[in-house]
Amino acid sequence: MAGRPVNPQRRAELLDAAVEYAAEHGFSELTWRPVAAALGVSPTTLVHHFGTKEQLLEAVLGRLRQRMFAATRELTGDHADLPTQARAAWRRASDPARGAEFRLFFAVYGRALQAPEQFADFLDHAVAAWLAVLVAAQGPDIDPALAARRATLVVATIRGLLLDLLTTGDRTRVQAAAEAFLDQL
Repeated sequence: MAGRPVNPQRRAELLDAAVEYAAEHGFSELTWRPVAAALGVSPTTLVHHFGTKEQLLEAVLGRLRQRMFAATRELTGDHADLPTQARAAWRRASDPARGAEFRLFFAVYGRALQAPEQFADFLDHAVAAWLAVLVAAQGPDIDPALAARRATLVVATIRGLLLDLLTTGDRTRVQAAAEAFLDQL
């Protein structure tokens, strides 16, 4: 006997709420009972919509990634050049309203490096997805190896600056460093 089908709209609503919960509480608190209580549903409802805790976490991370790309695209449009893409990525990443999302991102990143089998999908996308966007932003006429090096430098620098900002809270110093870097693009 087959179970009832998953309602995609309800799953999307629960997923968005789970992302907010995870950003506020961290991924280590992403367990059935607390999440279900916070979302006003039963643990069985979450199992029905997501399967396992690991699948819920993967869905949360995937939705967070979608949000990051969509927000950056809103700032740049679909055909932005490398400096525009990099500035938009930094603007969104350094937005104080997004701090919880990026603390979650870095917490998962650290855990993923400790358990790469469990977080293979996250690790596959953590760098590659941004590299693809930043390489494409450089246009078709640039040497692919050069485009990849530049994109790597942008991703690594923005993430390093963001870690510094989240760690120290020194927005003035970190923003000045970010501007100096972005001006060189």
